Amino acid sequence: MAVKLRHGVFMAPFHKMNENPTLLLQQDMQLIQLLDELGFHEAWIGEHHSAGMETIASPELFIAAVAERTRNIRLGTGVVSLPYHNPLMVADRIVQLDHMTRGRVMFGVGPGLLASDALMLGIDPSVQRDRMAEGLDVILRLFNGEVVTEKTDWYTLVEASLHLPPYSKPYPEVCVASAVTPSGGRLAGKYDLGMLCVAAGENAGFNALDVNWAIASEVAAEHGRTMDPSRLRLVVGMHLAETREEALEQVRFGLQEQVDYLNNNMPRIFVPEGVDLVDWYVEQGAAVIGTPDDAIARIERLYQKTPEIGAILLNAHDWATWEHTKKSYELYARYVMPHFEGYNTPRQNSYDWVTAHQQELTDKRKIAARAMFDKHEAEWAQKRAADPARPGQGMEAAFG
Repeated sequence: MAVKLRHGVFMAPFHKMNENPTLLLQQDMQLIQLLDELGFHEAWIGEHHSAGMETIASPELFIAAVAERTRNIRLGTGVVSLPYHNPLMVADRIVQLDHMTRGRVMFGVGPGLLASDALMLGIDPSVQRDRMAEGLDVILRLFNGEVVTEKTDWYTLVEASLHLPPYSKPYPEVCVASAVTPSGGRLAGKYDLGMLCVAAGENAGFNALDVNWAIASEVAAEHGRTMDPSRLRLVVGMHLAETREEALEQVRFGLQEQVDYLNNNMPRIFVPEGVDLVDWYVEQGAAVIGTPDDAIARIERLYQKTPEIGAILLNAHDWATWEHTKKSYELYARYVMPHFEGYNTPRQNSYDWVTAHQQELTDKRKIAARAMFDKHEAEWAQKRAADPARPGQGMEAAFG
């Protein structure tokens, strides 16, 4: 693999409706701390304002808090819904985070997924993608130090400029959310941005991966650039356990509630009457519910669709209990990450070499041990000859 694969989490988040939301926010921060300790590379945090389960309204606030609790993991907005905000305000908040995190912040943008969010703000969902493109263009110009005067039907800027320049050079990494439609790929290609493929683990999103990447690459070529696959991020739902049977049983805790929530927003997951939801989810390939080997197999399948990938992001959820969820991430870190990072290849090569030379190595050890016994016996024989009263015995008798 030319591009080293990174690993992270995409946290909407999805939380059960009957739990204490205050404690759930603390749990979300604890999860990012755990991922930092386990060696995960990235965490992306969403923005939602309605519908119930997705409880973080400001990814920037969350990132500011969790940045103080972590050391290495990079933290991204996954995503800021640009049509909901004045572009100058968004740019200033991201630059401030860039300074506060010393360059660990990443800037993910999207049009806003929940129609209920848009309607509460009086925004027609049909204009959201166009407004996202307008807002993104202004923000990138502000990042580059431009002074912007511009008036549209939803924002006004008069000689607007950033109060602080970005900490990162030239500015924090920017990623565009991409699902099935080509809008994300078009913007990524036009502005030389990363792609955050939020539906890569679903059949429709998986089928669109190579198409959207091709669109982004074509648009980039029109602007004299090539797309960087290290900035391609794929979101996949997973829950891992020691055995498949354990994983299947554990997700019965909360999978049905998340499916009901998604269908409540927009009916899209149609499970046939009388069919077990968990079994159906696995059969349809809607998620990985199994062992680390199953996770490895799914990622290998993604490589068949997209030969180079920058990062795999696990979709955070409450399918299982908190304890089982933490164990799932630990299993991923222990067995899936080293598989793709190649950490254990030298160890395995060494083990195999020893196996192939086992008899030779055993014979050499025996010869070396025999030589030591003989040397010791010879030395003691000389000492006893010089002093017959000297006590002592041979090594083999003592240890044999």
